[in-house]
Amino acid sequence: MSVQPKLTRFNQNVLSKYQIYNSIFMTLPFDSITKTGVLLPLFHETCEKGFQNGDNPTTIVESFFEKYQARRSDESQMNLLFRFIQYIERQVVLFDAIEDAAFPVVNNMDGIGTLRSLKETASSENRTELLKQYLEEFKVRIVLTAHPTQFYPGSVLGIITDLTKAIQENDLLLINDLLAQLGKTPFFKHTKPSPYDEAISLIWYLENVFYYSFGSIYDYIQQNIFDNKEIDNDILNIGFWPGGDRDGNPFVTPEITLKVSERLKQAVLKNYYRDARRLKRRLTFVGVEERISSIEEKLYRHMINVTDNTIITVDELKSELEAIKSILEEKHQSLYATEVKSFINKIKLFGFHFASLDIRQDSRAHDQVFTDMVDTLIASGSDIFPKNYNELSEAEQVAILSKVEGAVDMSIFQGEDVLKTLNSMVAIKHIQETNGELAANRYIISNNQTTLNVMQLFAMLKLVAFHDKLTVDIGPLFETITDLENAHLVMEELYTNPAYSAHLKSRGNKQTIMLGFSDGTKDGGYLMANWAIFKAKERLTEISRKYDVTVLFFDGRGGPPARGGGKTHQFYASLGPTIEDKEVQLTVQGQTISSNFGTLDSSQYNLEQLISSGIYNRLNDTNTAMTSDCREVMDDLAEISYNTYVDFKNHPMFVPYLERMSTLKYYAKTNIGSRPSKRGKAEGLVFEDLRAIPFVGSWSQLKQNVPGFFGVGTALKKYDEAGEFDKVKALYNSSSFFKTLIENSMMSLSKSFFDLTKYMAEDPEFGEFWEIIHAEYLLTKRLLLQLTGYEKLMQEEPAGKASIEIRESMVLPLLTIQQFALRKIQELEKAEVRDEEQIKIYESLVTRSLFGNINASRNSA
Repeated sequence: MSVQPKLTRFNQNVLSKYQIYNSIFMTLPFDSITKTGVLLPLFHETCEKGFQNGDNPTTIVESFFEKYQARRSDESQMNLLFRFIQYIERQVVLFDAIEDAAFPVVNNMDGIGTLRSLKETASSENRTELLKQYLEEFKVRIVLTAHPTQFYPGSVLGIITDLTKAIQENDLLLINDLLAQLGKTPFFKHTKPSPYDEAISLIWYLENVFYYSFGSIYDYIQQNIFDNKEIDNDILNIGFWPGGDRDGNPFVTPEITLKVSERLKQAVLKNYYRDARRLKRRLTFVGVEERISSIEEKLYRHMINVTDNTIITVDELKSELEAIKSILEEKHQSLYATEVKSFINKIKLFGFHFASLDIRQDSRAHDQVFTDMVDTLIASGSDIFPKNYNELSEAEQVAILSKVEGAVDMSIFQGEDVLKTLNSMVAIKHIQETNGELAANRYIISNNQTTLNVMQLFAMLKLVAFHDKLTVDIGPLFETITDLENAHLVMEELYTNPAYSAHLKSRGNKQTIMLGFSDGTKDGGYLMANWAIFKAKERLTEISRKYDVTVLFFDGRGGPPARGGGKTHQFYASLGPTIEDKEVQLTVQGQTISSNFGTLDSSQYNLEQLISSGIYNRLNDTNTAMTSDCREVMDDLAEISYNTYVDFKNHPMFVPYLERMSTLKYYAKTNIGSRPSKRGKAEGLVFEDLRAIPFVGSWSQLKQNVPGFFGVGTALKKYDEAGEFDKVKALYNSSSFFKTLIENSMMSLSKSFFDLTKYMAEDPEFGEFWEIIHAEYLLTKRLLLQLTGYEKLMQEEPAGKASIEIRESMVLPLLTIQQFALRKIQELEKAEVRDEEQIKIYESLVTRSLFGNINASRNSA
């Protein structure tokens, strides 16, 4: 049977269904404003034609009301615009659900990059033993973070799940009811979620998706690649940041950390209890019935009382199930033994912790806490630190911290920050005692710059909680371009420090190093950030191998390419032999979780792609290191791009443009995350205080996507004008790393729409600045097409391009309303008498319009 092209499958199973269900949705009678469903298509058409004619958003909105709704009062017109936004938000949800339902049809679940494909390739080339060898040492860890890029409240996520299932089953009655429910369910959060709320919403994915997808992948590998033999490696594991990520979030307290760890344990016990109940219905034989009943009863009691570890331990649970499996094999013809083995595998993957809770804090916050701690200890007469400690050089301080011993009395500390920080370390110890060491055994230091940053934490952990043996891995996070350049020097100092080296030895000589894509891009632009991280990984790999340390790279990635997202699988497949690849570790957040891992099908497919991307090249030796000529070109391109971006970032209009012409300041009002939207406490907007998410998001709302391409065009132009473009083409054709970067940049360009903000070119204050951005966009687009030989952007990915085009078209009216409202605010703020009431209404219009646009961009990863 021939398989239709992916675009055909997409059009039949996504586009056609969307048109049908959207027409049902538009006629549902839940609307308090008459004819919204009839008027929205007319408004959409007005927007499309208006931009084609070069009209600005204000003209488009006003001409729509003149033509179709001239009798409406001003208040009624505003109400209609709000209603349009609500409709579009729900159209996006409908499209998400239809794409989710069609996922296994549009994507080939046994195709390239899946485990079945990997197994068959290895088998045909007589490399099955080699594949097994790699799978015994390779791991994928995805870390769920609470970074606010997801605008769906839990109630809406539930509707998406139910709608997806109903669409797969073509249950029209239920679809109709769910669409009506969707129409009446509010999207807007009136209060910010707490870190605990964020944890609860992500635990939903653990319970309903990852528990099953991890289990089925592990079962497949064991049964089909290892012939049912034991694997001495869990292959997949999951990390968790909500409740542990204290960086810039004052609301994450030690109490919250402990509460989240308890909830994680309770959630996994609940899933085990469900599995035990299912098995109890099957294991009705002599010798096993009573034993499975006993397991079920103990799991239930432990789920109710998670702190009582005397009820049942992980080891007891596993050994009891192993005993049941043996009886089934010996006495009952192995009936249901596979199901019992599958249960044991899940316990191996998730223990009693479900996910490993990482703790994270900024090095500057640590430094402040550490200084206060030392001062307090010295004042109390303690001899742990010499009295002149703060006057010593950095090297002398590191030497003292390496040998630090003793225990501190927590009751002598007064400061809130000191107590919060130190008690979070006590919490790690407590979590390890109750949920197992894997439950919390890693501490990330963001904005890590020096060896001292690591050794301060090393000393604090030992003094406060881990007096005998430190069972915590310390992971420095290098983010800025400068820090990335110096990272290997910091690590060499640590590797040659006897105390730290001894600690690493006790941890299996493995060192986790985190690299921040989002802040790297914000700091140095798209090409330089990615190339600086690539080179940092090479240097860190070299220095780690020199000292016999296995470095584990943990990538802080966001959803869009500008934050390290985009084609993640291709990125990992493109890393050459000069970069350590024993593990793939990356953060996933917000809409990346729901789009890549939100359903069993998408979760299984994308996890398999990550496993394959890490193993495929090693199996085939296809990915050779970049040649010196190519490296020279890459270095040059990154440098030109960096200088171009830095000049642009230093433009006097850069911050004012974001502050006054974009939606940046409205992010804080959306109540989607518990963290403040900027780091510092300065009144005005300071670039350094900007968080990467609102920074990248604001460019996305403007449909300018600057962080995903700015500087790329100028860099390519140098080679084009010098008649040396063939050098860049050689790099593109030989380096899958560079090729992936270019394709991700194309995705950013595909989501740009400068007609939306063309009116800014006439602005006396910002016109010239807008032209700089637009010119770089045109230049980059022209030269990327020239480089790839494509006639249009994303030509090689017609289904992905089609999905983006539908989503972009869907939110066009919403963006038009957003720009119309922003312009009205500017006018009202310049008026002699400020109408605060009117300003408030338009600001609300801007805030509400953020939601649908961000949600519609979920195919960015």
